[in-house]
Amino acid sequence: MAKMKITNKRRKAIIGLTFVSPWIVGFLIFTLYPMIHSMFLSFHQVKITPVGIKTVYIGLENYKYAFFSDPVFIEKILKYLQEMALNIPIIIVFSLIIALLINQKIKFRGIFRTIFFLPVIITSGPVINELLSQGATSIPNIEQYGMFTMIENTLSPFIAEPIMYLFTQIIMVLWFSGVQILIFLAGLQKVDQSLYEAARIDGASPWESFWKVTLPMLMPLVIVNVIYSIVYVSTFALNEIIILIKNNMFSTITGFGYATAVAWIYFIIITLVLAIWTGLLSLKKR
Repeated sequence: MAKMKITNKRRKAIIGLTFVSPWIVGFLIFTLYPMIHSMFLSFHQVKITPVGIKTVYIGLENYKYAFFSDPVFIEKILKYLQEMALNIPIIIVFSLIIALLINQKIKFRGIFRTIFFLPVIITSGPVINELLSQGATSIPNIEQYGMFTMIENTLSPFIAEPIMYLFTQIIMVLWFSGVQILIFLAGLQKVDQSLYEAARIDGASPWESFWKVTLPMLMPLVIVNVIYSIVYVSTFALNEIIILIKNNMFSTITGFGYATAVAWIYFIIITLVLAIWTGLLSLKKR
């Protein structure tokens, strides 16, 4: 029997496929199958009985209920999108500023980098929940100076509520910036220093060098950080939409079928938001 000849290219492909196969199998079993099953359940009324799970096909009723009957879902999703529109730019700008600062040749640079990355390690659902309960995620004593009263009296509720949210959650928002700082830091260290030298020879100030050299070079990483931030914040355990989905899973009124429908609506909205952000930033890059 003639031996089958394996080319070097095919051998490398087989080795690579072998290495990634655990991830592929895990994705198919633990991600793709649950997603398809949840889509199936979203078109059903699901009841958990002592003899097992019973499903009754109801078509788009769960989706109609989410948009036209649920008094909470639309309100929460609009509020969340509003907060996201504020949080994401703040996280990106803050991350970029900190990355620029700790990229300078200063003493104890390694310690500063560790300090800014530390929240990524210790932030988990229970930790953040405890910090929220203690009021540690807001600016201390801000209410004593009448800031909230002044904002409420001078601005419309549509504008005032997001601003007050920002003041109360500002520290927690900044805590989400650790990974983004590292990504920007890696990008800054890859920028060719000869570009800065050429800019200085042409008479460019540090401010002009930032806008003409640094920022254009970091634009691909800005897109990466925006995508990462949106996905991270949207899937965080204390996200109100995630909590809403969990509550509906065990509700006797709505149940598992409705919870999966809400989860799919939320997934599509976040996908659209990602597409819009990426599209806008890609246009800016051109």
